[in-house]
Amino acid sequence: MNRKAQTILIYSAVIVLSVAMLIFFRGLGEQVPEAELSLVSNAGREEIEEMFEIEKDIELTNQDGEAVKLSDIKGEVTLIAQFFAVCPHCAVRNGKELVEIYKQFESDPDFRIVCITVDPETDQVEQLKSYGEALGADSKNWWFVRAEGEQATHDYLENTLKFFKIKRWRNPVDIASNGRFSHDMGFLLVDRDFKVIGKWPLVSARSDEAVERDPGLYGRLKLEMYDRIRKELDKQ
Repeated sequence: MNRKAQTILIYSAVIVLSVAMLIFFRGLGEQVPEAELSLVSNAGREEIEEMFEIEKDIELTNQDGEAVKLSDIKGEVTLIAQFFAVCPHCAVRNGKELVEIYKQFESDPDFRIVCITVDPETDQVEQLKSYGEALGADSKNWWFVRAEGEQATHDYLENTLKFFKIKRWRNPVDIASNGRFSHDMGFLLVDRDFKVIGKWPLVSARSDEAVERDPGLYGRLKLEMYDRIRKELDKQ
C-alpha cells in the first residue's frame, strides 16, 4: 500500500469514527467523559481584549449548496466556530457544546451559528450537509460553510476573524488521532453590526487541566457567554 492510499484509509477511518461518535452521543444524550475532554488541543486565545469590526467579507457555500457571504449575518447575533468534518475533537466536543447553545437560542429569529471548515478541499457540500444533519442543524439558522481555497480560508480565519493559527499535521499517526489540522476551538460572538464582541474557549475550560486549575471556570464562562448572547438579542 503506497503512502497516498494509507492516508486516504486513515481519513476514511476518522470520518466513520467521528460520525459514529456524534450519532452515539446525540442519540443517548450522554455526557462526554471529562477524561476525554482533556485531550483538547490548541483551544486558542483566552479572550478578545476589545471588540473589532469584521473589515473583510468572504464568499461561502453552505450545506444546502447555496452561495452566501459572511456579511449576510448583519442584523443578526451570530456565533462563529471553526470545524472540519474529519476532526475527532470537533465531532464530540465542539459539536456537543454547539448543540446545547443551539437549543437555547434557536427559537429566536435573530440568532445564528456559522461553522466554517478549515479543510475546504475535503469538506464539500455533501460533507457539510451530512455533518449538519448529524448535529440536528437547520440551515435557516445554523450554517456549515466552506470557502474556496485552503490558504485563503486560513488567512481569513486568522487575520480577519483573528482565530488562533491553524496548523497542519504531517505525520499519519498524528492525523489519525487529530485529523489533518490543529485549530482554534473557541467561539466568536458577532453582534448585529458585524463586530466581534467576545470569544469564549468553553471546550478548553472543560478539560481536566482547566478544571484542576479552576473548577468553576467553565460554568462562569458559559454563563457569561449565554448572558451576552441574550443581551445582544434583546437589542433592537
